[in-house]
Amino acid sequence: MFTKTSLSDWENLVQKQLKTENIYELLSKENLEGIVVKPFYDSVEKPLVNLPKIEESTQLVAKYREDLEENVFAFLLNENVEDLQDKVLFINNKDLAEHLSSNENNRYLSLIDIFSDENRELNEQLGKELLAKDFERNICIDVALHQNSGASIVQQLAFALAKTKDLTEILGSEIINKLVFRLAVGANYFFEMAKIRAFKLIFNQLSKEFGENHIPYIFAETSFRNKSKHDSENNLIRSTLELSAAMIGGADAVFTNDFKIENTTALSEEISFKQQIVLAYESIINVFEDGGNGSYYIENVTQQFADSAWKLFLEIENSGGYSENIKSGKLQQMIYNHAVKEQNWVEEGKIKLIGVNLYPKHEKTRSVEEIYDASVIKPVRWAEMFE
Repeated sequence: MFTKTSLSDWENLVQKQLKTENIYELLSKENLEGIVVKPFYDSVEKPLVNLPKIEESTQLVAKYREDLEENVFAFLLNENVEDLQDKVLFINNKDLAEHLSSNENNRYLSLIDIFSDENRELNEQLGKELLAKDFERNICIDVALHQNSGASIVQQLAFALAKTKDLTEILGSEIINKLVFRLAVGANYFFEMAKIRAFKLIFNQLSKEFGENHIPYIFAETSFRNKSKHDSENNLIRSTLELSAAMIGGADAVFTNDFKIENTTALSEEISFKQQIVLAYESIINVFEDGGNGSYYIENVTQQFADSAWKLFLEIENSGGYSENIKSGKLQQMIYNHAVKEQNWVEEGKIKLIGVNLYPKHEKTRSVEEIYDASVIKPVRWAEMFE
């Protein structure tokens, strides 16, 4: 048996090693999420129950290619493909979703979001048409766009709930179990694990408001936010960590965007997908229901994200809901404010991007004002400032 280390034991040891009594000033690390992160955890105030996922093991999703049919079981479809059998199909094209004839041997899940952040409207008719389809999950709540545009984790989670609440008011509360939540997984490894877990908590809390007890179906994809045209192989390392965080966090499906920002090829697409294969078959992390459960650190951060996101969700609801706040421009401004702070940290070197602002450090070519717009929600990569 290991001897239990108390907080005071740890503090005394670290004080000797760092040769200072003021260890917390040295070990504390600021973050833009407003999350308190301690350098040492020996307990958690409110232990969480195991947070389940819907899929027995995480679906490894590839963009459809004919040569992958035999060995891949889950595809992202942008166009119709005939004669697929025993596949999980994520429908990523509105026109395809409207005209697709389903096959009882396949599972169909929609990645079509009926909110348009561009024209600030919700397409109720499209929602009704999608609900009429014989899909396992009919409508997508997409907050990957918001992550790639610079929204904080708390904002992403609150927006997902606010969009869900708007949908229930228009299409009925029964749709709550017909949704897919599309999240983009960013660069902060443990925070992203906690993000997925926190969303399960607050979605379940929202479902209980309708007398239900549901968990969300989470489709997690790699982010573009921290990817670069320079030394694109570095993007592989970044996306591998993102996939790992998604699987350990408990995503139901994962998808890898091409690691090359430009000049993509069939090979780069295949390599990107096979990152999932390596993680699943070498590390076997896609089979765990809640790999972060029991970690004092992850549990603590999960609860902080859940509490902060629920608070922001209530603020959005009290000011009219997601659609009204999009029409007023309030949410766009909220995302812009956080995105600019994040970009300033990249410029200052507080957020490090190998091959962009470190090893080598490229000169800035564009200003914040040139790449961000407070009036729209649009994806912006950190590296665009240096390309």
